[in-house]
Parts: sequence; C-alpha cells; structure tokens
Amino acid sequence: MSDPLLWGLALVALGFVLIAIEVVVPSGGLISIGSASAAIAGVVLLWIADIRFGVTGMLAVMILGPALFFFLMNILPSTPAGRALLGEEDDQANEARELATRDRFDEMRSLIGLEGVALSDLRRIGTVQVEGSRFDAMAEVDQIDAGERVVVTAAEMNQLRVRRAT
Repeated sequence: MSDPLLWGLALVALGFVLIAIEVVVPSGGLISIGSASAAIAGVVLLWIADIRFGVTGMLAVMILGPALFFFLMNILPSTPAGRALLGEEDDQANEARELATRDRFDEMRSLIGLEGVALSDLRRIGTVQVEGSRFDAMAEVDQIDAGERVVVTAAEMNQLRVRRAT
C-alpha cells in the first residue's frame, strides 16, 4: 500500500472521521487540528498521485469538511448523546421542573389575603414568613420593618407582594 492515491484517500477519510469525532468529544480543538492535518496530508498525496485527484480532494475537503461539521452541529442537540453533552435535561425532567414551579406558584397564590410577619426589613424587597414558610417579598408602598405584621396582596412567580397589615 505504497500508492499515494490510496494513502491520500485514507487520510482525507480520516480527516472527515475526526471532524465527526470533534463534534462529540470536547478536545479544545486538538482533534480539529488532527483532522486538518490528516486532510491536508491526504490532499498533498492526492496531488502527487494525479492533479485531477488533487483538485477533487482539495475541493472535497474545502466544501464537505465544513458542511459535515455544521450538519453534525445542527443534529447534535436532537440526539441523546448531544443533549447529555450540552447539559440539557430530558423531557421528563423538564416536565417535573415545570410541575414543581407551577405547584410553588399555586402555593404562593393561595397565600393571598393571609397575614404573616416580616423577617427582615422590607426596603422594597426582603423576607417574610407566612403560614410557617419563608418567602421573598416586595413591599407595595413603603418600607416595612422586621417584625411587623404584613398581609399578602399578590403572588408572582418568585415572590410575594405585601403591605403593612392594619
């Protein structure tokens, strides 16, 4: 197998395989350098074998290499390995988190109209305790001092709105 044509084709193919591996394996670009080196060496050997093979190999590497890389990057997030690599959770985990968020919001809405106590000074934002649980809260009008009674007037996704109880 001393034929430059066979070695050239093998190195160009190795370059394409290494591009595919680079998409999945985080290497900081080292695999890309290996891919480019293999592809360049393969094109040089194709030029040595015949000028037509050299031109064809060069065009294939210049066009198909980046096209393959971007194609694989586009399909990566839709694969299980890609989701794991990118740190995305599966559908069940997303649904569980959304359900927990909705439950927490429903719990906070059920507190509207109830009284509690300010655990910290609410200089617009602070912490209150209602029904034995701590919540982030925002004072509607003015400052509320720690220890004062408050009444919940509204619930948002991440905090309660309160005013001084009368």
